[in-house]
Amino acid sequence: MGVFSKTCEYAMRAVFFIAHKTAPGGRVGIKEIANGIDSPEHFLAKILQDLSRRGIVRSAKGPNGGFYLDESALKRPLSDIVEAVDGKGIFLGCGLGIKQCSEINPCPLHHEFKAIRNQIHHMMYKTTIGEFNEDLDLGITALKK
Repeated sequence: MGVFSKTCEYAMRAVFFIAHKTAPGGRVGIKEIANGIDSPEHFLAKILQDLSRRGIVRSAKGPNGGFYLDESALKRPLSDIVEAVDGKGIFLGCGLGIKQCSEINPCPLHHEFKAIRNQIHHMMYKTTIGEFNEDLDLGITALKK
């Protein structure tokens, strides 16, 4: 099981797939994205709609239409994808999901999870979509589960 929700995993894989496929310009269709990341198309459509609304991915209609990332999207941190789908909970919440967990009233995992959570937070906020995309050695099968 991953750190992020299933929806968030698909969202991140979709963004990286789109970034990779449209780096030289052009657009990529939903069928190709769904196939490329092993996602159900109808599920992916909703995710891409949410990401599009937040300006993380762009879409164009017509014969040369499809999804793409522009320069401003490539400069956004990975945390924008996570927050668009899962909210900020992963960066703030308790590892056990206990509402009352806090510095004053810590759960048994609080201090260890806090350190891990802070590392995830740091990584996701300091790394841009573009930097991550450049670092990915994208044998496209790497984006399939």
